[in-house]
Amino acid sequence: MAKILQVSIGQLLEDVAARQPKTEAMVYADRNLRYSYEEFNSVCRDAARGLMSLNIEKGDHIAIWAANTPEWLISQFSTGKMGGVLVTVNTNYQAHELEFLLRQSDSKTLILMEEYKGHSYMDTLYQIIPELRECEPGRLQSKKLPLLRNVIVMGNKKFPGTFSWNEVLAGKEKVSEEELDFRMNSLHWDDVINMQYTSGTTGFPKGVMLTHSNVVNNGFNIANCMKLTHNDRLCIPVPFFHCFGCVLGTMACVSVGATMVPIQEFNPRTVLQTVQDERCTGLHGVPTMFITELSLDDFDSYDLSTLRTGIMAGSNCPMEVMKAVVEKMGAKEITIAYGQTESSPVITQTRTDDPLELRVSSVGRALPNVEVKMVRPGTNEEVPRGVQGELCTRGYHVMKGYYKDPDATKEAIDYEGWLHTGDLAVMDENGYCRITGRLKDMIIRGGENIYPREIEEFLYTHPQILDVQIIGVPDKKYGEEVMAWIIPREGRQLTSEDIKAYCKGKISKHKIPRYIEFTKEYPMTASGKIQKFKLRELSLNLINVRS
Repeated sequence: MAKILQVSIGQLLEDVAARQPKTEAMVYADRNLRYSYEEFNSVCRDAARGLMSLNIEKGDHIAIWAANTPEWLISQFSTGKMGGVLVTVNTNYQAHELEFLLRQSDSKTLILMEEYKGHSYMDTLYQIIPELRECEPGRLQSKKLPLLRNVIVMGNKKFPGTFSWNEVLAGKEKVSEEELDFRMNSLHWDDVINMQYTSGTTGFPKGVMLTHSNVVNNGFNIANCMKLTHNDRLCIPVPFFHCFGCVLGTMACVSVGATMVPIQEFNPRTVLQTVQDERCTGLHGVPTMFITELSLDDFDSYDLSTLRTGIMAGSNCPMEVMKAVVEKMGAKEITIAYGQTESSPVITQTRTDDPLELRVSSVGRALPNVEVKMVRPGTNEEVPRGVQGELCTRGYHVMKGYYKDPDATKEAIDYEGWLHTGDLAVMDENGYCRITGRLKDMIIRGGENIYPREIEEFLYTHPQILDVQIIGVPDKKYGEEVMAWIIPREGRQLTSEDIKAYCKGKISKHKIPRYIEFTKEYPMTASGKIQKFKLRELSLNLINVRS
């Protein structure tokens, strides 16, 4: 059994910088910003001392609201050195959501960018906290957010009541290197260091508490499944605020001394250009990102010959897309990873030497030191191999719990330490798992259980379909009916009759979608996950209008 690393995030970076000081750690190709591991470690130490100069103590919560900027990356590892708990904020959040998160997380400090995609983050912040305009930086007293003291804005520009990022870096002069080392040595690998908020598709978002050990070991094991080494260069276009970016991406790289090549804001052409120019050997993405990249009209003009590995995760990975990534992008060792934020996040992953058939039909097997079992839904009764059940997992990767929510924690993690994922899956005799759906997504039509994933995988084989999502909608006769939302390939004209004819004789009659809607895009989260609950709302409105 592989050894479990007992090291803090900050110390992990120190160790890598000592071992390979001159290897490139971070490359922002668009701004020609390059740091070796020695330089990256040094700037993270500076930022950690700067944060300490603001009287931020070990265990204090530091929220960060930004895209994949260099400051985000530096914040991840500087807080890992000085013990502040980094609270990641979704870039799509608006005023109400931001206020909820800052209040529920008890954040003492907020680091943010000035604006994102035309949304002025500063205007939103002043709307929530009017007192910020009048206060001295570091001395905020807010009625709505009584614990919030410091607001730090990335860049040099000065805003009333805030520190600029460069002012924080300059604050390092008030804190010695020895004080930082003392703080860093006081951190325990089992301390909470990161808090991520679940998407909150039902009820309010919950703060998932993750430890140094959670994310360091998960990152290290993910890297090993990809055969990632210090010779690799990983393009990271997935958002840092999500585990995909800050664990499967940055933490996996640092754990083995690979080079991080982040993309600040996803753009398919920027991704392919960066892979070409920086000779990247790995690329991450949710299926939608890969689909967009592959469908570019000038895709063949990019030299992707260095690509070897990467991860496709975040939502169901269609077989046809996976095959295209291997055959057209040349990423012959691309892997599939499955998990959730509560498991920091990866539970299972395919290996680079798995046959392609296994990599496209499963989400792999458990990571080292991770247990996985299938249970009969609603019980702890384990089902035999080959029988569908709810996937449960136990090990170093399971969260500490939900912040200030012991009831929800008990609901998610049972008395034996098993995390109940809410995902339906089947495990084969070799431990490879196939996700068959969500407990909540399962469609029950006239007493028949229908799993959307099965129909989606079938419809992906239609040559004129680019993407498809299956949902259940209410029906008076059958209880529920199947509805398909389809994105046709560019320039292709499809009709509902075409789709139904394609299904006839190939899948069971009760699985053929009764309702079919064509669209150009799906409602998405900022991390690239398709929001099926919003598709359901749209579907209900359409069906009601037409009935």
